[in-house]
Amino acid sequence: MHNDDFTSMEFVVEMLEKIFHKPPTEANRIMLNIHFKGMGICGIFPAEIAETKIDRVHARARSEGFPLRCSMEPA
Repeated sequence: MHNDDFTSMEFVVEMLEKIFHKPPTEANRIMLNIHFKGMGICGIFPAEIAETKIDRVHARARSEGFPLRCSMEPA
């Protein structure tokens, strides 16, 4: 996930918990990495699963009016 100036920290944590199945402590740690370092790693997945998770995050973010962006790169 990539940092932006509009998406709430709470929404990022919610996506990490619900879509990436992170426990609350880890979700908060990743969110802070995103906030302070500009991006954070949500996990390592096969390409098809990563694409599905990215699509789900983008759809939820759009429906809530947030510009949250996720991307994937080879491990």
